Amino acid sequence: MSTVEFYNKIDLITPSLNSFALNLTKNRDDAEDLFQETAFRAVSNKEKFRPGTNFKAWMFTIMKNIFINNYRKKAKANTVIDSTENLYYINSGKNSIYNDADRNILMKELTNMIDELDETIKVPFLMHFEGFKYQEIADELELPLGTVKSRIFFARKALKSSIKGHYGDYHTVRRKLSA
Repeated sequence: MSTVEFYNKIDLITPSLNSFALNLTKNRDDAEDLFQETAFRAVSNKEKFRPGTNFKAWMFTIMKNIFINNYRKKAKANTVIDSTENLYYINSGKNSIYNDADRNILMKELTNMIDELDETIKVPFLMHFEGFKYQEIADELELPLGTVKSRIFFARKALKSSIKGHYGDYHTVRRKLSA
């Protein structure tokens, strides 16, 4: 495969790679860095790509591996090893405790709002919230895929309406929860 063909293949899947990077990092700047690192590694190792295999899967694998390696490096960097006999350094940390009372109250109220939903829309919504894919929900509940998607949509719509009625502006609540 020529260099031009290789670059064209990267250009074709750039939107998918950017979406995947954003999904992994949950941060636009980190996602851009991850994409750049992936593109650099792919170009540096283009001779390792076997023509006739799935180029997109190869690129996604590179990106996923870079993300996992970076995550492990960060986790390792945040580890504190205290070799003092009396554990002075570990015990000398902050003594203040952050209070999550406001956030906990909001979450309890939102959980109650979810519990008040009709069972037909609540069950698919909670399954989707827990990470099930639409098709998995449809198979589990023995419903058509379109019905599952509709019910999840209606559950979201009902929750947004309930939140707005209870708290006012929906975006204000989201800012409070993420603070």
